[in-house]
Amino acid sequence: MSALKDTTLTVNGREYRLPDAPVVVICLDGSEPAYIEEAIKAGRAPNLAKMLRTGMNRIAQCVIPSFTNPNNLSILTGRPPKVHGIAGNYFYDRTSGEEVMMNDARFLRAPTIFAAFHDAGAKVAVVTAKDKLRTLLGKGLDFASGRAIAFSAEKADQATRAANGIDDVLAFVGKPLPDVYSADLSEFVFAAGVKLLDTFRPDLMYLSTTDYVQHKAAPGSPKANDFYAMFDHYVGQLDAAGCVLAITADHGMNDKHRANGEPDVLYLQDLFDEWTGKGNARVILPITDPYVAHHGALGSFATVYLPEGADQAALLERLRKTDGVELALDSAAACERFELPPDRVGDIVVIGTRSKVFGTSAARHDFSGLTEPLRSHGGISEQGVPLLVNRKTDWPADRALRNFDIFDVALNHVVQIAIA
Repeated sequence: MSALKDTTLTVNGREYRLPDAPVVVICLDGSEPAYIEEAIKAGRAPNLAKMLRTGMNRIAQCVIPSFTNPNNLSILTGRPPKVHGIAGNYFYDRTSGEEVMMNDARFLRAPTIFAAFHDAGAKVAVVTAKDKLRTLLGKGLDFASGRAIAFSAEKADQATRAANGIDDVLAFVGKPLPDVYSADLSEFVFAAGVKLLDTFRPDLMYLSTTDYVQHKAAPGSPKANDFYAMFDHYVGQLDAAGCVLAITADHGMNDKHRANGEPDVLYLQDLFDEWTGKGNARVILPITDPYVAHHGALGSFATVYLPEGADQAALLERLRKTDGVELALDSAAACERFELPPDRVGDIVVIGTRSKVFGTSAARHDFSGLTEPLRSHGGISEQGVPLLVNRKTDWPADRALRNFDIFDVALNHVVQIAIA
């Protein structure tokens, strides 16, 4: 633990107390609340069961679009996307005229809680499953200081002291480099967290996993219960180490397939080509990332850039009458409702019903990596996520809770020193 001079710190307009014990926050990617509930029912998660009994157990609302990047950055900044600027995994950059991944730290418009605490003298550690998040979450950290570590499980073998604050990560964790398409990727994150808590002893630590298993397996299935049993083992170790442990998710997960197992897809680019002329409108799927075996780039949120002179009101009306569309809004209404940055959202936002996902054109999607019936996210139906703390808190029962309130909860509202 660091010797910190101040007692509070203001980050992005929110005040946080500096911790007197390590605070570990876990973002359990894609963790629909039912996953934990079913694992507990099956007797596979005794440490999580203890947290539910004796700590804080709430359902929080995630950011819409319910995708990885906007929610992880909301959690790490304590603010919605309109503040930090990350509105998806992927977007159309109107300035450059290019469709780009939103992985680059230059797209982040607000400091992270970790960068602010590090600047105040705290020791911080960030471990992500995928490297796409590591560059964003590690922005502002000075690795030469000896007080900051940030690396991904995906590229743990490439970590250096200069770029990540640590080297020889595989030897440090004691595990081989995991396959990016496996539960091992998340287990590496947990194992690294336990090791860092024991040796580096950070003031704040953030562990972010992959939703590979959640995309493949429903709550209560053997594969899902095996994953949560593994997770529960590390929860027990982290709790025993004396930290304040807080767990949430970036989004939930739902079945998105028909009875025959095929993805239940509405191809929006094909639809707009029919309505506005081929190639005149541009459909962007913000779920898009390099890991298409998870989801085939199919999610329940899309944004559409219209050609000049298009009748937006008429197109919105047609969308609202289309099967599988839960919500269709113009940019201003969507940005106000979901607190999104207007310059990174198209003219129209479309959200799918619980079982529907959006594609661009049928010919542009490769489903070869989808070896099980599709499960995905992005819509309002995936907005409810768990928020658990291993200690009692004084967060009011009637006060709304967002997943990006988790550092506020863990730093400002814990009232019990240890679990009884």
